[in-house]
Amino acid sequence: MSSDVTPPAPVDPRLLSLLVCPVTKGPLVYDREAGELISRQAGLAFPVRDGIPVMLPEEARRLTD
Repeated sequence: MSSDVTPPAPVDPRLLSLLVCPVTKGPLVYDREAGELISRQAGLAFPVRDGIPVMLPEEARRLTD
């Protein structure tokens, strides 16, 4: 059984240590499985595409509880 789903490309840990939420300037949590950087303070999930975080608020997904 083969899977057509490829895992998201990893993000460089050094880059993750430097990034903050562009909206709140608060911390981000990397969800590798979802391929997103989560800002709990802003309620946003920023996509990671090909290992590159897209830190534009208009590209972010709104978190729902």
